[in-house]
Amino acid sequence: MPDSPLDARLSGMLGGRTAAAFTKALGLETVGDLLSHYPRRYARRGELTDLGELPFDENVTIVAEVLEARERPMRARRGSLVEVRISDGVGILNLTFFSQSWRLKELRPGVRGIFAGKVTEYRGTRQLTHPDYELFDADGEATRSEESLKAWAEQPIPIYPATSTVASWQVHKAIEVVLDTLPALADPVPDFVRVSRKLVTFARALELIHRPQKDSDWGAARKALRFQEAFVLQAALLQQRALLRMEKATPRHPTPGGLLERFDASMPFTLTSDQSKVGAEIASDLASEAPMNRLLQGEVGSGKTLVALRAMLATAESGGQSALLAPTEVLAGQHIRSIVKTLGPDLASTLHPTLITGQMPVADRRKAMLAAVTGQAGIVVGTHALMSENVGFFDLGLVVVDEQHRFGVEQREALRRKGAVPPHVLVLTATPIPRTVAMTVFGDLDVSTIAELPSGRVPILSHVVPLAEKPGWAGRVWQRVAEEVALDRQAFVVCPAIDSAVSETDDGEPDLEGPANVTDVLARLQADPLLESARVASLHGRMSSDQKDAIMRAFAAGEIDVLVATTVIEVGVDVPNASVMVVLDADRFGVSQLHQLRGRVGRGSVPGLCLMVTHAEVETLARERVEAVASTLDGFELAQKDLELRKEGDVLGSTQSGGRSSLRLLRVAQDGELITEARTLAAAILEGDPALESHQQLRDALARRLDETSRDFLAKN
Repeated sequence: MPDSPLDARLSGMLGGRTAAAFTKALGLETVGDLLSHYPRRYARRGELTDLGELPFDENVTIVAEVLEARERPMRARRGSLVEVRISDGVGILNLTFFSQSWRLKELRPGVRGIFAGKVTEYRGTRQLTHPDYELFDADGEATRSEESLKAWAEQPIPIYPATSTVASWQVHKAIEVVLDTLPALADPVPDFVRVSRKLVTFARALELIHRPQKDSDWGAARKALRFQEAFVLQAALLQQRALLRMEKATPRHPTPGGLLERFDASMPFTLTSDQSKVGAEIASDLASEAPMNRLLQGEVGSGKTLVALRAMLATAESGGQSALLAPTEVLAGQHIRSIVKTLGPDLASTLHPTLITGQMPVADRRKAMLAAVTGQAGIVVGTHALMSENVGFFDLGLVVVDEQHRFGVEQREALRRKGAVPPHVLVLTATPIPRTVAMTVFGDLDVSTIAELPSGRVPILSHVVPLAEKPGWAGRVWQRVAEEVALDRQAFVVCPAIDSAVSETDDGEPDLEGPANVTDVLARLQADPLLESARVASLHGRMSSDQKDAIMRAFAAGEIDVLVATTVIEVGVDVPNASVMVVLDADRFGVSQLHQLRGRVGRGSVPGLCLMVTHAEVETLARERVEAVASTLDGFELAQKDLELRKEGDVLGSTQSGGRSSLRLLRVAQDGELITEARTLAAAILEGDPALESHQQLRDALARRLDETSRDFLAKN
């Protein structure tokens, strides 16, 4: 790949000290990083900001006018204090400077400018202490024409994401230095696509977004850059999928009278139509020489694991092994027990399902590893321990990843590479994914969906317990738990924390307010007269593997009535007799987490009840999330609501890898149609030119902006 001007280090353009400040404050290292640090909004010289809306303790950038500036001696120490009052025409904000008399020459009444700093409060008034500022230069205005004055006043001023150490105008000045010396830039969007969509070139878009003369300039720039983001991203994902399909895998198909046929004949129920459809898609993939790379999404309790188990049986018929990667030891232990039970004694003895986790006794782990490497174990279930260098396989034919969002692509790849021949890969998620997110995050995977629940599943009743308005309802929660226990049913109580985090208030008293925690709730329930005969226990991530396994076994066997736990029980835990789920401080959990937790009850013949307890106030985002979950059992509808409620940065995850692959302007929640169109165009180009030999600029853009590290980020989130 030829060097691009965008790859040049900022130190060569701005000097070492400035570049270091930009890297430390904003994570910007290259010219491309700086130029893609787009303005978050645009102000005007004639525009004033609503000072009454400024949040306390946050760094802000505002446009305002100086009303008054004066200097007075300080009382408690030597020196003087310069006090400046600025206004937006409605509110007033104070600026204070210590021992800097020269500020009075600049900050004269009537002068306007951009001011930046942290908003604090002093004697009931908002203020900025030692703010940075840049004043609008009005020199020579008297000699300007009325038309040029109007243009000058209306010219948009870029306001950039900034910090306390690097102000917005410092970013702007650095960008102007770079733009003034920037050589010609290649455009990754082919000319025919750009012209047909009436987009400006890449270079022109960068100029217009950072130095607009009018609003339509930055509007045109955003349109072009947003499409480019979608186009390059989709091209990268489609190319990755094509590269995977070029590898050769061992076809895995069942034989008449073989393991899969025997299993199907022994099943006491019929597959749902969705399970049958998805099973056929997976069977077709497994029979191909191209490795399967499929995402299976389905509702909680829709039977994804059963579909995966049938794929494992088909793999085993050709001598292949399957590895099931689970996110927690609790879930891995449950998977192995469920698989053994579902297979029945004959098939289980043939396939020898084996568990490998990090906390197993050394002797047991060695025995399990021997079964895997010799091929004795046809199915190996485990946690991250499966990726250990010491774990090997005789013939790894299928990798199943449960709850994909808990793993990074490098972990999936570490397991995939344990196959002598590339194994087939099936990724499971019980968190339904909106179509635009699936295209953006899992665009290199084929997607299958199970939306249909097995017949006989009893609907779950969901209620919000709003303690902000109804504090007396707290007691009723534990009455309902006691009523269910009296009917020989079981209950989950989920807390966001393990222990109480006791801190001190300003007056030195202990601050007992904080998230509900397992330790305190366990003690409270054990002392509750309503539950005096109930067997109450706890489960959380700090327990050893053996402790967690023993607790879950006891709960599944009905030896524990109420289990107080953290989200360690969020996914996969299957206790048909559990009828009630109480989620304390439900507003501290995300929409998908709440939906997953609710799915732990109502899994048998007894009705399910989910009580989401919250102190969140009405009309807050936290309360909206909880109410959204309570309003529907449809995970796909919830996924769309979640996408609409969440901040965009949370959709793909906030942790950037390399800083280059996060979405800058593209908005998954709003740009679904654009993403779809970009994917279609990218697919057409790659179909005719898989290696992009005739599209050098696009090939270079993929190599530069979506390198291996960036792809890891996309798949992780």
